[in-house]
Amino acid sequence: MAQPKNVPEFTSPAFARDIVLSPTLRINERVKALWAAGKTVYHFGFGESRFPVHPKLQAALAANAHRKGYLPVQGLAALREVIAAYDGRTLHTTISPDQVIVGPGSKALIYALQMALAGDLLLPTPSWVSYAPQAKLLGKPVHFVRGTAVNGYQLTIEALDEAARQAQSDTKILLINSPNNPAGYMFAPEFLQELAEYCRQNRIVVISDEIYARVGHGFRPHVSLAEFYPEGTIVVGGLSKHLSLGGWRLGKAIIPKEQPSLMPALRTIASEIWSTATGPVQYTAVTAYSNDPEIEAYITECTQIHATRTQHIWGMFDELGMTCPQPQGGFYLIPNFDRWREPLARRGVHTSEELAHFLLEEYHIASLPGSAFGVPSEELSLRIATSYVDMETDEAAAKVLIAWRQTPDKEVFMAQHQPQMRRALAQFPQFISDLSSGAA
Repeated sequence: MAQPKNVPEFTSPAFARDIVLSPTLRINERVKALWAAGKTVYHFGFGESRFPVHPKLQAALAANAHRKGYLPVQGLAALREVIAAYDGRTLHTTISPDQVIVGPGSKALIYALQMALAGDLLLPTPSWVSYAPQAKLLGKPVHFVRGTAVNGYQLTIEALDEAARQAQSDTKILLINSPNNPAGYMFAPEFLQELAEYCRQNRIVVISDEIYARVGHGFRPHVSLAEFYPEGTIVVGGLSKHLSLGGWRLGKAIIPKEQPSLMPALRTIASEIWSTATGPVQYTAVTAYSNDPEIEAYITECTQIHATRTQHIWGMFDELGMTCPQPQGGFYLIPNFDRWREPLARRGVHTSEELAHFLLEEYHIASLPGSAFGVPSEELSLRIATSYVDMETDEAAAKVLIAWRQTPDKEVFMAQHQPQMRRALAQFPQFISDLSSGAA
């Protein structure tokens, strides 16, 4: 059959410009395609916690598989009650279940919040890859709060003020993430007090993405801005990172009681987009948020493994002379290669995108360019995710967990039970050596 002529283009022009598939999902698909073709690739590109589902959560999901009806738009009442109690303990305050909304992942809730809140977006860099594209999809102006590799990409009030002065809106939205993806920093209480006062004085509402709150490395406890700015901070989280349940798509947000019009707006958005988060998962999440001692111990155990692997990689990067902030939480690093700018330029590498491509093609290392996180393209930074190598399959991830339980010495654990990691990390000294010698 002949194709009709002059078929109109129905796709929105926005997607022909600069809104593309999420870089994290794109690199994951690329790596899996290379694996399927028999290629060796060390996957530092995708940040997914890979540990087995806790047996109690497996049992709870099986027991609730028959739950097929629609649940309330705001979330199952029993789940909102346990979330309110659970987060009330961590935030050192009293939270009402009416302040809790449950959605299909924290990503969807952050998008809904950006839709519901008025004002330009103030976005510290580097930041997670989806924050800015979500704002662009909504036609919301984004003003980047620039961080630098020299200061570990830490957020400063001075940089925030510079970005805020560029915003034209009366009210503004600040989106922060601690522990941070990709820089790994955690906010100190003293800074949060200062930040709270600045936001209070400048009519800034804050979305605080605390999805990694339970994945701290022990340097300092996680503290939320909501403790200092409760009337203007929306706390977002979920189950994906500390319980390795990314595919279950269960997120939650805590709405300040001082913002009475926000929850109705979110309920309206939810009712028109996702209706309700998956029923069996919501019932299972009641167990996840029940403060069960065995589940809490499992969270601590998995976090210790994340910390051990991440700190091991950071130590090697530091020995190689990379500018790389030591992560305090999460499972990411953001090394900078500006020191080797001249030898990289001789190899045709001038941007972080070209650097990521070069490492994939020449050294089999999959990473993401710093530009995907809002870092200027000419800054030669990469985001390294530490959670996937040696845990590529469910079976491999289970073996890592068993090895951890049988190997109390962290150095022995890394040396004897992380074979892919050892081979992958050997590529980095070789890369630096080749740059220094002119071999690459």
